[in-house]
Amino acid sequence: MSYYINEINKAGKIAVDDTILVKDVPATAGSKMLENFKPLFSAEAVERLEKAGYAISGKTNVGEFGLDLLGEFSSFEAVTENGNLAGAAASLVAKGEIKAALNVDLNGAPRRAAAVSGVDFIKPTYGTVSRYGIIACACSGEQIGVTASNAADMKEILSAIAGHDDKDGTSLPAEKYEYSLDENVSAMEICIVKELYDAASAEVKANIDAYAKKLEALGAKVETVSLDIVSDVQTAWQILMSAETTNNLSRFDGVKYGYRTPEYKNIDELYVKSRSESMNFLTKATIIYGSDVLSKGRYENCYDKALRIRRIACDKTREILASYDAILAPACGKASYQSYDILEAFGKVFEESLYTAIPSITGMPAVVTKGVQLIADSYKESVLLSIAHTVEGMEA
Repeated sequence: MSYYINEINKAGKIAVDDTILVKDVPATAGSKMLENFKPLFSAEAVERLEKAGYAISGKTNVGEFGLDLLGEFSSFEAVTENGNLAGAAASLVAKGEIKAALNVDLNGAPRRAAAVSGVDFIKPTYGTVSRYGIIACACSGEQIGVTASNAADMKEILSAIAGHDDKDGTSLPAEKYEYSLDENVSAMEICIVKELYDAASAEVKANIDAYAKKLEALGAKVETVSLDIVSDVQTAWQILMSAETTNNLSRFDGVKYGYRTPEYKNIDELYVKSRSESMNFLTKATIIYGSDVLSKGRYENCYDKALRIRRIACDKTREILASYDAILAPACGKASYQSYDILEAFGKVFEESLYTAIPSITGMPAVVTKGVQLIADSYKESVLLSIAHTVEGMEA
């Protein structure tokens, strides 16, 4: 079992996952398809870290294209801790071997990994951190975030990488973003979404209850609300994520780069065999599903409707956040995960996306800390960081 796909600098204290490009270092995205791909440039976020004086320790193991729960279906090897599945970057942070890591949050895997490993992760507002130099799947929702052991370290690294980038068409215009750990948590009002809470396991509910009590002890007000669109949002994000992944992965065909089957008779066989031999079942299932929802006769009923639900999700979530500073929710349905058959993966990943879909589809920021997830309106990272920092300070 290896946490790193490639080690770069043993003295480095910041890791990046293997869907983020580092110049001249292989970038596999956890897939056999890209096992020999070596990029000619680094991601913008990596360049900003290096300019700020941080050394990159290496490229951490990820599930193929970041589509699975915790990296369990990497073409290399799953990472486990005490018999349970774990994320490579989150495990390194938990062990104290690195200060922080950059991860691409495509479908919630870094949030899940942070929750089960007991570390922190922030997915910032979509567009505040450049996506230039990542191996893209779902361009309208995926975002580089930061895994760290505490809120202060998340703030430090996020401050170094956030800001406008001309090379990224989705980048927002602000040159820099200022983040704070000092907002007054005692004056905040926070809500628990009933539909998400009720769907989680007893152990996860206990984490939510314990965190809510800490917030109340600080003087914050915690209430339960209903958001009846959560299952619709889950389905809509699955449609959008799969459709975009289908389009983005179409470039991997064994022609210009990537894995090429050793035996083929014509161009069609080259495409089919190269992709069939190098991609796992979950990736293929996602591509097939994405192709279906984009197909003639299905586009309007599936993809177009999912876009409409995205707008409703933004509006409904903001309605709640107009009355509350943040949402307290599970980051995942269970406190731990064991290995399972890949033929079950598409269904299992969909089930778990219930808890991560709202920030993914709306682009709103989310922080995972102490095994729970906090969600706020766009550009409200300081609210989330302050909550996490203040609660962490209670145990210092």
